[in-house]
Formats: sequence, C-alpha cells, structure tokens
Amino acid sequence: MAGEIPDLVAQERTGTGKGAARQTRRNGMVPGIVFGGDNDPLPIQLPFNELFKRLKAGRFKATLFNMKVEGHEDVRVICRDVQRDVVKDLPTHVDFMRLRRTSKINLYIPVEFINEEEAPGIRKGGVLAVVRPEVELMVTASDIPEKLVVDMTGLDIGDTVTISDITLPAGTKPTIDREFVIANMSAPSGLASQKDEDEDEVEADEVPTTEMGPPDDD
Repeated sequence: MAGEIPDLVAQERTGTGKGAARQTRRNGMVPGIVFGGDNDPLPIQLPFNELFKRLKAGRFKATLFNMKVEGHEDVRVICRDVQRDVVKDLPTHVDFMRLRRTSKINLYIPVEFINEEEAPGIRKGGVLAVVRPEVELMVTASDIPEKLVVDMTGLDIGDTVTISDITLPAGTKPTIDREFVIANMSAPSGLASQKDEDEDEVEADEVPTTEMGPPDDD
C-alpha cells in the first residue's frame, strides 16, 4: 500500500469570474477548481507560495494529493491542468480532478534497492548504476504502492536489472510498453581501465607485420 499521501490545504472560493479571480491573485492566492466524481465542481483557492513551491519541486501533475477544504470532506485529487502567465510563467489557475477508489492514474513510484551486501558485484568493488530511480506506473487510486523493491542478492558485475525483474503489485503496470533497464552493475573504474588497456594490447599484437625486402631488379 502507499505511504502517506501528502495533504494539500485549500480554501473554498466564494466569487467566480474574471474579476473575482483577479482579486484572489491580488490577495496572494491562486484560484482553482475541483471537479469530477459525484459532486458539483468546487471553486477553491490556494496560497501562491505553497503552490509555487510544490510546482518547483516537480511531479506536481503526477502526484496524488489529499485535498483538505474546510467544510468539506477530504478527497483524493490529482492535478489535471496548471494555467500560467504567458510572460512571467507563474501559475494563474489550477484544475484538480476528484478520484474514485477504482480510478486508474499514472504515478511515479520510487525504486528501493535491498540486500546490497549480498551482491557479488559490490564485494568485487563494482558500482550500481541506477538508470531509473523511479518508474511511472498505471495504478489504482485505492492501492498505490509506496515503492518498488529490487533485491540485489546475486547481482554480479555486468548484470542488468530490468523492469521484468521486479514483481509489480497486482493491478499495476508500467506506462512504457516494453522492456527497459532499471539499473546495472558496472566494473570498478580501475578494473574497467585495465580491461580497456588489455584489449588495446591484444589488438596491437594481432596487427600483422610485413617485412620489406630489397626492391626487385628491373
């Protein structure tokens, strides 16, 4: 199951229309709307600084939030659109969609690597190169995994971990419909350099030499 879903605190917005939206912005808030589900659309407003901080952190439109509005029941929402000022690129309006427990959404789920001490490649001085620290999955809103786990037991130098090596929770699937790499075990930099030098020496030894004799007499 998912870990704690972050709260997003908003206020109900009484006025609607362009004039009310401009006043909302002058008050340091960003107007928005919550729609979908079995309830009517709910006009809201969020503190500009809080929204801007979350937008700057990234993945805002791929994060499930628990929206709290005084006088209303908490509801799970996901952002569907952020309108921005064309000059300043600052948020001017935000749309959220209510989610039912059976709703399917795309979210980025972090990857955790365990049993590092059981990986032969690590004991040999190898380095785990993580290609995807998180994976975008299609999940059910009521059953979001907190993380994906990669067991490094037996992972040796040259081995690769792909998405098919991870046991995904029931009802989830990657948004990328093909095999892709999560991480690989690389050789230590010193060993890799020595290997390259050895290969260069072998190639040099294999180059045939031609002995030049005296020129033929005409």
